[in-house]
Amino acid sequence: MRPFRILASLAMGLFSILAYAAEPDFAPGRRVLLDAHNCYPYNGAWMDRIDRALGAGLPVGIENDLGWYTDPATGKSRAVVVHGKTCTGKEPGLREYFFEKIRPIAEKALSEGNKEHWPLITLNINDIRGSEPEFFKAVWDLMGEFEPWLCTAAKQAEPDPPAPLEVKPVLVLTGGGTNETKFFYDQVPMGGRLRLFGSGDTNQASNFRRWLNYSWHDVEPEGQPKAGDWTPEESAKLKALVDDAHNHGYWIRFYTLDGFPSDSKANQGWGPGYNFGSLDAVKVRWKAARDAGVDFIASDQYEELSAFLK
Repeated sequence: MRPFRILASLAMGLFSILAYAAEPDFAPGRRVLLDAHNCYPYNGAWMDRIDRALGAGLPVGIENDLGWYTDPATGKSRAVVVHGKTCTGKEPGLREYFFEKIRPIAEKALSEGNKEHWPLITLNINDIRGSEPEFFKAVWDLMGEFEPWLCTAAKQAEPDPPAPLEVKPVLVLTGGGTNETKFFYDQVPMGGRLRLFGSGDTNQASNFRRWLNYSWHDVEPEGQPKAGDWTPEESAKLKALVDDAHNHGYWIRFYTLDGFPSDSKANQGWGPGYNFGSLDAVKVRWKAARDAGVDFIASDQYEELSAFLK
């Protein structure tokens, strides 16, 4: 019986290897990416953030938060890329700031047809700051215009487990709130294509809910500015959160890991709340996140983190 058990063990090991190899490269746990935190201008400043993120190398994650601006003169409204809840009307729209910016990348990728590293760009619309139905419909309709570029999945009958993605150069993630669920999932007809994928919870991933968004406080509760030395216990906590997410079928993102001197002139609007205080201190966390298999590591230091991951 012993040789049989050895052969059976080898067969199971080979099966596991083949099953893992059969998973697409973008599946949870398969790659670790820079997620360009707050990758949009603040009050007209730092317009180059998306250029910096794309220039840091592909594949990459890009965070764009949205607000709903209504022109008081015309009464017309539009979705704009904005930091905070107040819109002035001077903010760029998602179309021109993101989609037109990445047009050459998406069209070149589609024409070449090499899907090895697709999706090349993951757009994270984590915050849609508003509740107007017209706002969410406008976002959905805009995604429809660019659907040939987007990863999509067919909506199925309940309980609707994750269906295989039709992989394209761009993946769009969003929040998992009531409005996101209503407009980006519930109102999609059976057999229709899901264009955006929401955040989930501790349950198994679904066709719509495919990622988890964690604050770094879940690893170091004292927060980045007060964090001490990195410990084995914190490393184990991080690994447990990542493994649990992957075992439930989710991508996992952590925000936000920065490390720069507090008096640095190069902070470019980066907030102190995410700052470990030095590049050396944050590199210890970047390494831990990379080794744990975090899918999206959010940072304002696009170039430094991208170079570190490579």
